[in-house]
Amino acid sequence: MESTSANPDNTPDIIINDNEIEVRMLIDAAISGDRNVIKKEAEKILKYKNPTIEIQFIWNVKTKVIPVIIGATGINAKSFIKYLSNIL
Repeated sequence: MESTSANPDNTPDIIINDNEIEVRMLIDAAISGDRNVIKKEAEKILKYKNPTIEIQFIWNVKTKVIPVIIGATGINAKSFIKYLSNIL
């Protein structure tokens, strides 16, 4: 059985390793049409579901997926601030 993390389409734009609290943050950014911001955010979260489970299992750390989706005219989802607060 082939691993999903080996798929080049399932690579996040940024990976942050916080060794103090043992958390891995997978950040994936995209620019989308204004009507598709929420849909694109959900797609990003689902896209990294299997790699997140693999990372948690292999490295025994918590893993968070942080989608950074901005609409073409600057619109973002209501959850945008919540996701960014996980980084800070």
